[in-house]
Amino acid sequence: MKIAFLGTGLMGAGFVQRLLGQGHDVQVWNRSPAKAQALQARGATVCADAAEAVRGAERIHLSLADDASVDAVLEPIADTIAAATPVIDHTTTAPTPTRERAARWAARGRTFVHAPVFMAPSNAAEGTGVMLLSGPKPLCDSLTPALQAMTGKVVWLGEAPERAAAFKLFGNLTLIGLSGVLGDVVRLAQACGIAPEEAIGLFGHFNPGAMLPARAAKIASGPYEPPSFEVTMARKDVRLMIEEAAAHGFALAVMPAVAALYDAAIARGEGHLDASAAVRPRAKG
Repeated sequence: MKIAFLGTGLMGAGFVQRLLGQGHDVQVWNRSPAKAQALQARGATVCADAAEAVRGAERIHLSLADDASVDAVLEPIADTIAAATPVIDHTTTAPTPTRERAARWAARGRTFVHAPVFMAPSNAAEGTGVMLLSGPKPLCDSLTPALQAMTGKVVWLGEAPERAAAFKLFGNLTLIGLSGVLGDVVRLAQACGIAPEEAIGLFGHFNPGAMLPARAAKIASGPYEPPSFEVTMARKDVRLMIEEAAAHGFALAVMPAVAALYDAAIARGEGHLDASAAVRPRAKG
């Protein structure tokens, strides 16, 4: 199949290598030409601009930086893309502009779907990982075999075109948030005179990730009584963390925000509830 790939950074280059390995004819373009040219030796056809890359393509893939870059690349070439050619965007984008983009392309009689991924560049080259997909089910079903060959696992999340974008952000929020928490672990370790490498060795014996699904379910929908760990006791532990770090010249970054959530819950008279109640979604106002 003749495939166009727009955006050959770390992820895009990995995908292109995978597609070439499957025998596809891949036409590539990147705003920084050197990144596209590096794929020429592997068999890719390097194009001078995006319009040239998509000309004659049977499928178009994008892996760009953000919403603005997706629109900046696609809008000028909209009339160049054949109506029967699906445009598959792997860029991490926001749900609202993704919904608007899908509607705009549908109004043109064009096929646009969003398919962000939980993959590293090495996964893209190997065809392993998870790809999220949302949009009309018949369309997504028709694309799934080809996408599975790129990623291994494709998860369809529903008809609304923006749902994949939302779920991608859910996952990245968790990963990025955990990085912030682990930063506080290292800061507290240093405050306690323990080498960070030694502190994180704890996770070879204690796996907090195993508790994540149950904790997330309780935060989302309870029940918050009877508690397994009261808000007041969780707040006490957070106080100990913050005070011990501060006593040795370290300021925790994430825990003060968690402390504020616990304080607000206690002020509402929820100190006796499970600690998950303090961070649960609350109605506006």
